[in-house]
Order: sequence, then structure tokens, then C-alpha cells
Amino acid sequence: QVQLVESGGDSVQSGGSLRLSCAASGFSIIGKCMAWFRQAPGKEREGVAALFVASGTNYVDYADSVRGRFKITQDNAKNTAYLQMSSLKPEDTAMYYCAAADGGGACDIDHSSSYIHWGQGTQVTVSS
Repeated sequence: QVQLVESGGDSVQSGGSLRLSCAASGFSIIGKCMAWFRQAPGKEREGVAALFVASGTNYVDYADSVRGRFKITQDNAKNTAYLQMSSLKPEDTAMYYCAAADGGGACDIDHSSSYIHWGQGTQVTVSS
């Protein structure tokens, strides 16, 4: 059974840090584009970060709003992707979702329709 399970969401104060995890099962994240999206109440879902790592290829992309503060990584041995979030701001408050797409060509945070597997989300709340 294909599954993505996010964890690590929490309530933190502005300036704090969190690390989100996305554990994949039923498929290997090797050769997949792993990404994080978020959706705040009343707002559209937005892409946060995407990562594609394959032999000879290393592609990463971030939303402008998080570049320099967030870092996406993955551990192939654990079949898990991560989102390290630092210098958190109240506007980072959202439900964060992990997603997987086939191949690097689909690795685009601006097109969520490319992603075929989605997790249930983990809540991040940042207070001022």
C-alpha cells in the first residue's frame, strides 16, 4: 500500500525551528521528486520545496517565501524526506503536506497536479 506519513508539526514561537518528516511506504523515493506543500485556512495550497536526486542530477527548488529559511532533504535508506524549517514566521502557519511525483521532469512546486502520492498533512502553527 502506497503511503506518505508526515510528522513533526507543532506549535512554536516566531523565530523557532521545526523539522518535518515524510515517511514513504509501498514505493521507493529513489527516482521520485519529493516535495512539500502547505495550505493555510482560507488560502490556496502552495508549493514550498521540491527535491529530485538521481545519478548525476540534483535538483532543488524553493518558494521565494521560504528560500534561505527552509531546507528539503531526503534519506534514501530510511525512505524518508524532511523539511527543516528555521526562522519561522506566523505566516508559515499552515497544514504541511508531503507529496511525491515520478521523475525529475515533474519536480515543479508550481504544479501540484504533477504529484501522484500525497500525505494527510501535519499542522505547523507559529505564534508571534
